[in-house]
Amino acid sequence: MTAFTNRFDEAAVGAGRSTATSAGPVPGRLLSAEPMTAYLLPGLRLPARAWRIDYTSTNASGDPIQVTGTVLVPREPWRGEGSRPLIGYAVGTQGLADKIAAASWQLRVGLEYESIFITAALRRGWALAITDYPGLGNPGTHPYVMGRALGPSVLDSMRAARRLTAAGLDPNGPLGIYGYSEGGCAAGWALQLQPGYAPDLPLAGGVVGSAPADLEDMIAFLDGTPYAFLLFYGVLGLDAAYPELDVLQYLKPQGRALAAVFRRTHAIPAALVGIGLGAFVPKRVSTYCHRMPFEVPEVKVRLRENKLGSLAPAAPVLVAGGTAEQIIPYPQAVRLAEDWKALGVDVTMLSMPRREHITGALSFAGPAMRFLAERFEDVQSMQMQRGA
Repeated sequence: MTAFTNRFDEAAVGAGRSTATSAGPVPGRLLSAEPMTAYLLPGLRLPARAWRIDYTSTNASGDPIQVTGTVLVPREPWRGEGSRPLIGYAVGTQGLADKIAAASWQLRVGLEYESIFITAALRRGWALAITDYPGLGNPGTHPYVMGRALGPSVLDSMRAARRLTAAGLDPNGPLGIYGYSEGGCAAGWALQLQPGYAPDLPLAGGVVGSAPADLEDMIAFLDGTPYAFLLFYGVLGLDAAYPELDVLQYLKPQGRALAAVFRRTHAIPAALVGIGLGAFVPKRVSTYCHRMPFEVPEVKVRLRENKLGSLAPAAPVLVAGGTAEQIIPYPQAVRLAEDWKALGVDVTMLSMPRREHITGALSFAGPAMRFLAERFEDVQSMQMQRGA
């Protein structure tokens, strides 16, 4: 991996908005940072200093791109042992709309539905780097659940956060990854890619909740259900990550019309529209296709390339899933844990009895943050032993 020797105006970034002075598509290079106010709810601030950042990353094909995100640092001084931890926080499905589905925009207005979990992490004294993901708050379409496009943006947000002087983060401080749902997909891929893509970011641990680990299985699970609208998100995500496939060519006019609607939605209105329409129109995706795009051989290759579990994270991982899942099949979590264990990864499997997708997110947060806290303690203990 190329060493990070880029330079930028750190003093200006610390004071306000600045633009990098160096050139070159180095992943994780901080391009600009602008102080912002982040809200838990409209009018209720998060207990943190906040910046909206622009930084460099790579897409599913390894080409350089620009991504946006948010850095949050608790206002209270770090009172734990060692340095303040930094979490690469991967949010769940936000939608596909360019502006309103970006986590940075939602945090700015107090509408980010994961802010309760973000607050819990801040209360522990942890700093957070929250990527908007490619195509949200930045040019292009979001490559929905395409893990090879999402994982780099998580890792590079952490690199950029460390380069933000005003944040005051230790460049050698402890690091962790957190994600649930689409965020679990992004977190899992960040963990898998880190040893080769970002060896400069040694992770203490990571938590992966209800991740869509096997996209082919997801298609069979969701098709014909009230949540089949997510497959339109999936088609658009494929088109964004791999435009050479031209997957939209397989849609009938009514399929293209629905895709155009979902392309402009936040996740919550999309769910209301998708589930509501499902009561009156067919829920089988094949109804809207000349040919099922997911059955095209070239598309299947890309889906399989984005299946979690074939690469080994270097850090200990907590994998979780709810046994009553209606969106992400519970067996996918079990299989992911088994696949990683077979590769020699230190995996803890958390089964959440009777939890579906929403209640699963609530049940996941506590054990996930305790797991990360324990990993940070392990790192601190090892560092003290080395120093003894």
